[in-house]
Amino acid sequence: MSRIRFENVSKLFPRGNAAIAALEDVSFEVEDQEFVTIVGPSGCGKTTLMRMVAGLETPTLGSVLVGDRPVRGPGPDRAVVFQQFALFPWKTVGENIAFGLRSKRVPRRKQVELVAHYLKLMKLEGTEDSYPHQLSGGMQQRVAIARSYAIEPEVLLMDEPFGALDAQTRTIMQEELIRITAANPRTVLFITHSVEEAVYLADRIVVLSRHPGRVREIIAVNAARERDGWAARAIEEVMETPSFTHLRAQVWKLLREQIGGVNE
Repeated sequence: MSRIRFENVSKLFPRGNAAIAALEDVSFEVEDQEFVTIVGPSGCGKTTLMRMVAGLETPTLGSVLVGDRPVRGPGPDRAVVFQQFALFPWKTVGENIAFGLRSKRVPRRKQVELVAHYLKLMKLEGTEDSYPHQLSGGMQQRVAIARSYAIEPEVLLMDEPFGALDAQTRTIMQEELIRITAANPRTVLFITHSVEEAVYLADRIVVLSRHPGRVREIIAVNAARERDGWAARAIEEVMETPSFTHLRAQVWKLLREQIGGVNE
């Protein structure tokens, strides 16, 4: 089981002689092989939550658990994909994907098999000897995702992974991520500032309040996706369905209440 659980999590950051509350009493779960997106105003603690799951931050109060085990630090059961591609520029595509496998001392033959598998899954065949600078931004991010998948983590943590891409490439990558997670299910925690992206990708959406971050509401998406057959439609068709429009408006309303706006 790779369930993520936040139990009454608060996070304080020191500032001079005082402390700033980034998160306050946050509790929710991401079920095994569920895709959950987190949205909220800037500074509400979205990335801090993800870093806690990754083992890069610790809660001031409360607990973060993965698979019913408290997170004590980074581990091979969790992989992170950042907004910046974070590839090794001096390594080829194949070497980048194999990097984590070598760290885990996976046998050479198995490394070759896994690299070939994820090159095919990410539609990157023929690029294994290329260097990152020779690829488009979208292809570089596919390499980063392939590298994360190759170590076969139980949990995939994605912090604005498509934020640096142009609009067209971002749309393609969203469709690709749906395809990839269907073919290789993982527990996914995905942070985004895009309401449309959150609704399109998620099984559920966690909406955080403004600083300090609290859970404002959790919105279920999966029932609408299955009822209206989103998986069989292109993203532009999905965005025109009444269910998508309704969910997008619901999330926007919640965010507007937090960030302020004409309806506040």
